Amino acid sequence: MRVLPFLPPLLRSSCLRPSWLSSTLIRATALELVILAGHVLVYPSGLTPERRSPVPPPGPGTTPGTGAGPEAPGRITRTAEPAGHPARTAPPADATATVAALPTTAGDRPPVVLLHGFIDNRSVFVLLRRSLARHGWHHLESLNYSPLTCDIRTAAELLDRHVEEICARTGHREIDIVGHSLGGLIARYYVQRLGGDRRVRTLVTLGTPHGGTAAAPLAGAHPIVRQMRSGSDLIDELRRPAPGCRTRFISFWSELDRVMLPVETACVDHPDLDAVNVRVTGIGHLALPVHPAVASAIRQALESDGAAIGNPGSASVA
Repeated sequence: MRVLPFLPPLLRSSCLRPSWLSSTLIRATALELVILAGHVLVYPSGLTPERRSPVPPPGPGTTPGTGAGPEAPGRITRTAEPAGHPARTAPPADATATVAALPTTAGDRPPVVLLHGFIDNRSVFVLLRRSLARHGWHHLESLNYSPLTCDIRTAAELLDRHVEEICARTGHREIDIVGHSLGGLIARYYVQRLGGDRRVRTLVTLGTPHGGTAAAPLAGAHPIVRQMRSGSDLIDELRRPAPGCRTRFISFWSELDRVMLPVETACVDHPDLDAVNVRVTGIGHLALPVHPAVASAIRQALESDGAAIGNPGSASVA
């Protein structure tokens, strides 16, 4: 597992002191309640599928059918660690990297698919979608899956069909996915177990129970919640070898996330996956898809194409 540190210096966190953590937890809890109230208001707007906007014309130099322009000079080359390399959370403190200019033409960017969490809908991504659109992403798809869905595998198969339709419609061979909570787990199953790595360039997950969560014991009656528990057949299936998986994983996890128990379960820990775990401090589970600092980090992750920018992968938004 490899760490890609790409966050701005002002967002880096220091070691947590108990008094700091206590006040931060109070603020984070208050913010969660405010976000929950706001989300209840906008939730009805996301119940229906979104209307698809016309596909923008290709950018200069874009090759039809690929969604990518000519190779940029000075393109960053990534060196993958061998399978089985011990997981780590940060490079050495003195690590440095030279980052070449990355293409920013809209035609060079793959479509971004936004996938919501359990008993939610696409309205959770209103602010993130606006942020991406304002910074040059012109093809964004927010997908709803049925709240009656009882199996992550079935939802992943549906995602597969959606992705193929998006690629056929846009002419892009690859997409990026941002998944919140359960949405990230659905996307990971699609990538890792259904061959979705041929289509998904980057998978960003926000508070996703990659290792299974012990939260919400009373909700365990729902089959899909049971699949998100540690030790479930589905979580065990995701631990199986995945040699040659081509998708890049970037997982945002928060130490104040009360839905992920333990909080580290939101980290991707798999020897075969090109994975980056980004620790976020100061906010909880509901704030991950709406906080501007996280949105900024997501934009940088999607633009970086795996480029290391030389600083520890953590962010403080307290």
